[in-house]
Amino acid sequence: MINIYNTLTRKKEKFVPLQEGTVNMYVCGPTVYNFIHLGNARPLVVFDTVHRFLESRDYRVKYVQNFTDVDDKIILRAKEEGITSKEVAEKYIEEFFLDADALNVKRADIYPKVTENIDEIISFIQQLVAKDLAYAAGGDVYFRSLRYQDYGKLSNQSLDDLIMGARVEVDEKKESLIDFVLWKKAKEGEVFWDSPFGPGRPGWHIECSVMANKFLGKTIDIHAGGADLIFPHHENELAQSESLNQQPFTKYWMHNGYINIDNEKMSKSLGNIFTVKELLQKYHGNVLRFLILSVHYRSPINFSEEVLIHAKNGLERIKNAYANILYRINSLDADQGADELIDKKISDFEQRFIAEMEDDFNTANAISVIFDLIKYTNVYLQRELVSQKALRAIADVLLNWLTILGLENDLGENANKSADAWIEKLIEERAAAKKNKDWQLADKLRDKLSEEGVILEDTPFGTRWRKK
Repeated sequence: MINIYNTLTRKKEKFVPLQEGTVNMYVCGPTVYNFIHLGNARPLVVFDTVHRFLESRDYRVKYVQNFTDVDDKIILRAKEEGITSKEVAEKYIEEFFLDADALNVKRADIYPKVTENIDEIISFIQQLVAKDLAYAAGGDVYFRSLRYQDYGKLSNQSLDDLIMGARVEVDEKKESLIDFVLWKKAKEGEVFWDSPFGPGRPGWHIECSVMANKFLGKTIDIHAGGADLIFPHHENELAQSESLNQQPFTKYWMHNGYINIDNEKMSKSLGNIFTVKELLQKYHGNVLRFLILSVHYRSPINFSEEVLIHAKNGLERIKNAYANILYRINSLDADQGADELIDKKISDFEQRFIAEMEDDFNTANAISVIFDLIKYTNVYLQRELVSQKALRAIADVLLNWLTILGLENDLGENANKSADAWIEKLIEERAAAKKNKDWQLADKLRDKLSEEGVILEDTPFGTRWRKK
């Protein structure tokens, strides 16, 4: 049974979706004015993995992730680049998908954009105004936060604390310091839409309430994002949605932890922001993904070059283990039958992996189970007689786990064999040289392969190779 830590209740809860066998999941996406950075990548990878695991447990997942494609930052970037806000958004949405693909993130079912849902946003605001839950003031429209009795419950803050915190941003048009904007009056030269409140554009918080309601329903199973969204974004979403619909907005709220850079919080003011694109110039996307998943999603990640190298080495260990299993399978002339003891061990490992993932998607512990399986398998591979059937079962289990974690796309299984035929030929020539005790030729062939970026591994069962 899956248990999820619910930010709203601040405890783990048994996961029971609203509709048996189906999960409606909404994840807040980026504001598309720049390349995504490591902080954006974490929820992208984390909730993609949640998505994958839920599907592996036979849930039908409807996954929605939005794009904020109109915003102050987008408007500013458009002025800087001398293009329209729409062109800025389209440019960085395209870049988003390039980075998401590099991180092996599955496509969501729907990627709604704010600009494509303006009519629904205006309608939502009109309903709030009609119920006296919102008010127009000077061309803007604000939500009456004090009308929502439980305002502050998601972030676990009292009204007094919230009011004290809001004093730094005094707006004379507001009835209360903690009211927030639903519709922003258009400024000269900015993109705008006509509305009953006057020309303008949506506030940030209204968009996700509207799109979650439109594509998933008034109450959804999982709403997720980074911990930085708990307040004010998700707090305000919850307040306006539940005030209008008079029913729970989200059953389970999930939030991933922050990323620190060399023990300091990642921030633009410190200049320690790393974009995914620049990291991909040095590391495969799976290395970044493996690093993110090697820490429990609610815990902070202390990012550094050292931990990236550690992640790369850990991933290489898994890839090599998988390759060793396949190599031994292919080296066997015939299936030597089942091995009941191995079958029992595989089943035990499977149960451990599933238990860790069901315990609030603990990918860090799940990866530890992978390494335990590898350690056990490495010992088994040293036997002279092994079960081909058992090795196939281990390979299948390992591939299934890596698929759940989104690390299945770089295992080397689909390499172009014809393109690598020259490598196999030189390895055969080297094997023949060694058989003839022509060690000088054997060393020469090894050196040539090394110069071409090919690493040889001599095993009791033959020579394996991989590229650097």
